[in-house]
Amino acid sequence: MKHPSSRAFFAYWDRQRGAAPTPQRSEIEPGAVRELLGDIFVLSCDSSAGYPFRVAGTRLCALLGRDLKGESLTGLFAADSRQECEDILSVVAEEALPLVAGATTASGDGSIAHLELLLLPFAARAHTPLSMTGLLAPLGARIAGEFGELRLTAWRTLGRPSRRLRPRVLRKWEVARGLMVYEGLR
Repeated sequence: MKHPSSRAFFAYWDRQRGAAPTPQRSEIEPGAVRELLGDIFVLSCDSSAGYPFRVAGTRLCALLGRDLKGESLTGLFAADSRQECEDILSVVAEEALPLVAGATTASGDGSIAHLELLLLPFAARAHTPLSMTGLLAPLGARIAGEFGELRLTAWRTLGRPSRRLRPRVLRKWEVARGLMVYEGLR
């Protein structure tokens, strides 16, 4: 992670989850990350609605020039990045893996801005809509003017690997001449 706010929010989220894969939503205390709240958002994990913002920080809304509540996160991305954005959001929601991504956008005068997107899952609870939190912050100086559509540049998952993805030893069985069967993941 490049942005200090991303590192600070991830460190707090990581402390709150302890030994669990993800923290409960109630374990994230806004007062503990007061200085980061302007860049933080909470998304509803509704893929059919494009992962709409439930809450968006004031610096984030100012950065994009509008109130983002109810707006789709995937709708902020250009058509050529939208599917990849949906894919990484589903990784965070379904696999409960934290993720960091790079994005770029152009302002009205053609200046390119680089941003960092941090996505952090919450633990799923019965009778509670699934949601995730995150942070979107510019890398370097803020560019004046309204931003255009975002484009993903790179992304990677963070933290401890899932226990479900343990490496397995493959055994080779010869079933018939010329046919090999490898035992693998089911």
